[in-house]
Amino acid sequence: MIEAAGRQVRLSNPGKVFFPERGITKLDLAHYYLELAGPVIAQLHDRPTVLKRYVDGAAGKPFFQKRLPAGAPEWLQSATVAFPSGRTARELLPNDAAHLIWGVNLGVIDWNPWPVRASDLEHPDELRIDLDPTPEAGFDDVRAVALCVREVLEEHGLEGFPKTSGSRGMHVNVPIIPEHDFDEVRSAALALAREVERRIPRLATTSWWKEERHGVFIDYNQNARDRTVASAYSVRATPDARVSTPLRWDEVADADPAELRIDTVPKRVAQLGDPAAEIEQRAASLSSLLELARRDRAAGIPDAPWPPHFRKQRDEPRRVAPSRARRKAAGQG
Repeated sequence: MIEAAGRQVRLSNPGKVFFPERGITKLDLAHYYLELAGPVIAQLHDRPTVLKRYVDGAAGKPFFQKRLPAGAPEWLQSATVAFPSGRTARELLPNDAAHLIWGVNLGVIDWNPWPVRASDLEHPDELRIDLDPTPEAGFDDVRAVALCVREVLEEHGLEGFPKTSGSRGMHVNVPIIPEHDFDEVRSAALALAREVERRIPRLATTSWWKEERHGVFIDYNQNARDRTVASAYSVRATPDARVSTPLRWDEVADADPAELRIDTVPKRVAQLGDPAAEIEQRAASLSSLLELARRDRAAGIPDAPWPPHFRKQRDEPRRVAPSRARRKAAGQG
């Protein structure tokens, strides 16, 4: 039993090794989240959160559990969200350290929250920029794209908060006034991504199809309903237990994700504080980015492909991989 937020929470099999290369156990992971509960909860509070469960540890295959399991404790807080299909689910609101330990007990390693709060489930309060490098791109390319993202955001009156993804990429979370729906926020994210692509076309791409990508993909679709990314201070399922770590902008040029791990980040936060601590106080309007999106449409630039589980959108191009479309056109099936 672990004491967390005034509760006794059961942690079964605490000695189970979750990260074999470093000998990090389930109990070690629980202690990490207890130590950093403050900044972790600041990013998760009142956000519906998908449970990404690694029941066999970081080396195993995870599965996503969107609904709270039967028999979950009555004290767990939750919110009911609606998916693109129209179905609904009661998802966890990780509002204190007891919720974190309960999740770790189920095999949760990283936390994947929606960009909304329970008080307003239809209007995101964050625009999320996910910089996903292709296999041939390096972290220097990711840094360069992130700095260009910052430049474009500032020109449109917005402030981005960068963090390592905990893997090979970076995220930039942008606090926004919750006055637009998911489709509008996605439209703004796509406009921003295309502007970055115009400025540094050799490094950045918005191509949805992997066969057409190069450099760093700016995943605008992470802003569609029911899409989530790992939250700040989430441990990631990498062999060395890296952490998705908030950075100051002046750290981006030299940041090394390999140095930001479960064993180093608590000391970093104790010494330097949390660079994302003021994110909620910096919310701004999306109006300028939405105007950029309108200009793109007026110039004849169509929508970009949506994720496969979404219905076909009115202005969306054909949702088929270019190579497959070419084969079909050539009569090859």
